Amino acid sequence: MSTHFVKVTQPTPELVDIFNRWENNPDLIPLTRPNSNQSELESRQIVTLENLTQRLKRQYLYLIYDDNRLIGEMNYMIDPKHLYKKEPGTAWIAITIGDSEGRGRGVGYEGLQYLETEIKGSGLKRIELGVFEFNIAGQKLYQKLGYKEIGRIKDFTYYQNKMWSDIRMEKYV
Repeated sequence: MSTHFVKVTQPTPELVDIFNRWENNPDLIPLTRPNSNQSELESRQIVTLENLTQRLKRQYLYLIYDDNRLIGEMNYMIDPKHLYKKEPGTAWIAITIGDSEGRGRGVGYEGLQYLETEIKGSGLKRIELGVFEFNIAGQKLYQKLGYKEIGRIKDFTYYQNKMWSDIRMEKYV
C-alpha cells in the first residue's frame, strides 16, 4: 500500500459524488456527525459543488489515497466556535476513512501525522478534536498519537438507542 495525500483547492463533480456516498453511508454517519435522535441518524445530507466550495473557504481539506484509489479525507479549520478550550491558534481536525478497505490498516495514523505536520508548518501550536464515546478505535488512535482528553460534552450524539458523550482531546505540536 502506498498512501499519499492531496490538498483540495478546487472541488470537482466527481469529488462531490464521492463525498455524497461517504456522507450518506449508514456505517459512517454515526462516526462522522452528531445526531440528536434516530430520525436525524437516518437522515441524508446532500453535498453540492457550491457547499463544498464554501467549505474550502473555512477549512483546509486533504484527500487520502491508497495507491491511486481515493479512500478518505481529512481536514482542519482554525479557531472554530465549537472549540472546547478557546485557545487562539488552534486547529480543529477531522478525518474520515470513507472506503471500508482503508480502515484498520494504519491509514488514519499516517494521515493524522501528515495533517499535524501541515498544521505545525502553518504556525499553529495546538490541535483539538472530538471523538464520540462509542468510537473506541478512534480514541485509541488519538491516544497513540499523543492526544489527551480535556473534557466531555454529555449527551452529544445519538447511536444504538442511547445518547453518548463527545470526548474532546488536544495535542500541542
